[in-house]
Amino acid sequence: MTDWKIYAVGSALFAGLTAVLAKVGVKDIPSNLATLIRTFVIIAFLGALVAARHEWKNPLLLNRHSLVFLILSGLATGLSWICYYRALQTGPASLVAPIDKLSLVFAIILSVLFLGEKLGAYQWLGAGMIAAGALVIIFK
Repeated sequence: MTDWKIYAVGSALFAGLTAVLAKVGVKDIPSNLATLIRTFVIIAFLGALVAARHEWKNPLLLNRHSLVFLILSGLATGLSWICYYRALQTGPASLVAPIDKLSLVFAIILSVLFLGEKLGAYQWLGAGMIAAGALVIIFK
């Protein structure tokens, strides 16, 4: 398996674990506070990782184009987390997490439209199956 595929499977595994852990964690506190606490943990963890790997660079010296898109990505992530934690607080993780994975379909469509990526028949079939599965869960 290629390097990026290993990381992609790791991402899926940890995202699945996140849903279960977050559902328990958000039970007795406001969802926005839970999101803030999660964010602090991520900042501390990534700060330690960047420091340990000697990867720190002054963000103001980075390519402005990259910086703008990373800021926009951060805003999208924050909005996603706010919605996700609220959904977990009020709904079952076993239904929230699969619906949240419609993000895969959105990412595929947006990457084709805005990044010019080309997909084959099997990729479109897979995206369609993911969408169909989520719709079955939504409208069960």
